[in-house]
Amino acid sequence: MVAVKAILFFSILLFSFALLSHADTSSITVTVKSVTTIANTDSDFICATLDWWPKDKCDYGQCPWGMTGILNLEILKTTRVYVAAFDPLRIRVGGSLEDQVVYQVGHAIKKFPRFKKRKDGLFGFSRGSLSMKRWDQLNKFFSETNTKVIFGLNALFGKKNKEPTTILWVGDWNPHNARDFMNYTAQMGYKIDSYEFGNELCGAGVSARVEAEQYARDTIQVRKAVNELYPDPNSRPKVLGPAGFFDEEWFKKYLEAVGPNVVDGVTHHIYNLGAGVDPNLIHKVQDPYFLDEVAQTFKDVQDVVDRSGTGAAAWVGESGGAFNSGGRDVSHTFANGFWYLDQLGMASTFSHKAYCRQSLVGGNYGLLNSNTFTPNPDYYGALLWHRLMGTGVLATTHDGSPYLRSYTHCTKNQVVVNHALSGFVSSVQTGVTVLLINMDNSTTFNVWVTNDLNIYNEKSESSSLTEDREEYHLTPQGGNIQSDVVLLNGTPLKLTDCGDIPNLPPKYVPASSPVTVAPSSFVFVRIKDFKAPACENR
Repeated sequence: MVAVKAILFFSILLFSFALLSHADTSSITVTVKSVTTIANTDSDFICATLDWWPKDKCDYGQCPWGMTGILNLEILKTTRVYVAAFDPLRIRVGGSLEDQVVYQVGHAIKKFPRFKKRKDGLFGFSRGSLSMKRWDQLNKFFSETNTKVIFGLNALFGKKNKEPTTILWVGDWNPHNARDFMNYTAQMGYKIDSYEFGNELCGAGVSARVEAEQYARDTIQVRKAVNELYPDPNSRPKVLGPAGFFDEEWFKKYLEAVGPNVVDGVTHHIYNLGAGVDPNLIHKVQDPYFLDEVAQTFKDVQDVVDRSGTGAAAWVGESGGAFNSGGRDVSHTFANGFWYLDQLGMASTFSHKAYCRQSLVGGNYGLLNSNTFTPNPDYYGALLWHRLMGTGVLATTHDGSPYLRSYTHCTKNQVVVNHALSGFVSSVQTGVTVLLINMDNSTTFNVWVTNDLNIYNEKSESSSLTEDREEYHLTPQGGNIQSDVVLLNGTPLKLTDCGDIPNLPPKYVPASSPVTVAPSSFVFVRIKDFKAPACENR
């Protein structure tokens, strides 16, 4: 009898383990509609920011900016190799203090101030200035790293605060100092991808605000100056704005007043995680229901821009997730990738052309560590996106757990060279790249990627895959999502002895097997023989 009870006990125990094992593994079919694209991004979608903050910018009892501001960053010595790896990376030079920056060139300014703490100043600081010596240094760095530069212009120059009790600024923008700066930049041959006008002055504003119609008139003046100073349309910088938080009515009025052929990119800011001090931040970044809430903003921006008749495109001009320098225990860790990579996928789906991460370095949310200037985990996610995800965005769906996110792009074209024939180009690699994000901390997803080639919503078709696919699995060291060390296919990503970034090799997996997505991980999957008509000749 004892033996029978023992056998029964162990049978129940084994059955329980089987149920637990089954509960922790889920098979999901991800379907990619490959006949047409649903959106398109720029080829240089990944962007990062450099900010003006001095070292005494502090939040919540911490001062995480140190020597990372535009005026004090030893940028030539510390970050060259990491920026050059993107070849190119878009960098936005701007931020909260840009509307207090004057340029040390021309005759519009008699005195050149330095940023100082000031209670009655915007964002708690006085005005500051950019010397042309420093601008020359920055441009040397930009040239050596093949950077695409977005420069944020001071949009409050010449304006006055209407009343001390309000943040409304009135009057026409005075273009003289900015024009002298742009003229110097053009005469020196410095390449500028875009000039962006102002920072967070739209809608309700942050520390200052400008009415939509006035902002439009001022933006038209920027366009006139750019057209005159850059007569060659092939090398003429784009004009971006309004660089602030989306307010539907304000944006509609602004774009209606601006009219066509003035702004090339409509930039808005995203800080959907809330304050950096929020103790729930670590949970928010891994909560798909919370992260979904911002999707409506992306869609509304896209709709307003598309209907404006301006010919502009939507951009995310700044996004750090959590505002006030990010979360000290989250924004620099592996966990932040749940938010960041999901944001890249979501913004692409809603046809945003570029996504500027706050920041390249500085605060808690830098792609690079603010003390060591070495890559944080999100740097490697951004680099893999840049290298693998092309401009064409494909509709991607599944009926499984909401904790599995899936995004698909046409693979970024990579030319394959036959070196034995002295550089003869033999082929261009095509196919698709799928990004899978597992926000579940205990479930492994076995993912089958299928190809819907049927445009008429009838029975779905699947193409036959025979070639081994490439997989790039990103996981946190020790399974700790708040680790600063990320593993690629099980190997820690560490700098080489020379300080270079390591190689990022894929692992090759037979096409007949599913993609195994571990709990709390990200996977880029490049499928070269995936038949996608929408991706041909891109």
